[in-house]
Amino acid sequence: MENFIQDALRFLPPFLLAISCHESAHAYVAYRLGDPTARDLGRVTLNPLPHIDIFGLIVLFVAHFGWAKPVPVNPYNLKNPIRDNLWISLAGPASNLILAAISGLVFRLTSPFLVGSPAGEFLLTMILISVSLNIVLMVFNMIPLPPLDGFHILEGLVSTETYVKLQRVQQIGPFILLAVVFFGGRFLNAVFGPVVSVLGGFFLGIPIGW
Repeated sequence: MENFIQDALRFLPPFLLAISCHESAHAYVAYRLGDPTARDLGRVTLNPLPHIDIFGLIVLFVAHFGWAKPVPVNPYNLKNPIRDNLWISLAGPASNLILAAISGLVFRLTSPFLVGSPAGEFLLTMILISVSLNIVLMVFNMIPLPPLDGFHILEGLVSTETYVKLQRVQQIGPFILLAVVFFGGRFLNAVFGPVVSVLGGFFLGIPIGW
């Protein structure tokens, strides 16, 4: 029980910050492109409370897989819904990449002062988790399956004919995604591992494994 609490304390702050940056980035870009829906709901904020999905948070601790509340977007407020939705969707993964880079910089700047004390080691572990977690969130959300950002980015890159065909995937996509998450562990490790090792090592300035 003590180890569970310690692990939760290390993981929860980076997770809440990561999802807050991700969702608020979606909301902010949507607002800048003409849709104030999410902004009016208070989603342009780093306060995690408006972004937390309680069930997703519970599942996170039970199954080590969670999610936040999706940011609502009204396409009728956008000048070019398909193109604009591409940028709105891309903003989330991009924010996680930026946060991973910032976390890596913080690690480089603070590690000489934090190494050697229990509290310092605890904080450094939290920063390391932030780097890895944000890279994983970025890569995971780029998978081109609905309802992930990668699917909406793909929609904005293909022809109109292909876009129409992609809409058929909307109904079954979430089920395929769940199958990948719960039964495709080797596949996900093969995807995440190299990216976390290369990007994480670059941001941190030290080699890391997955």
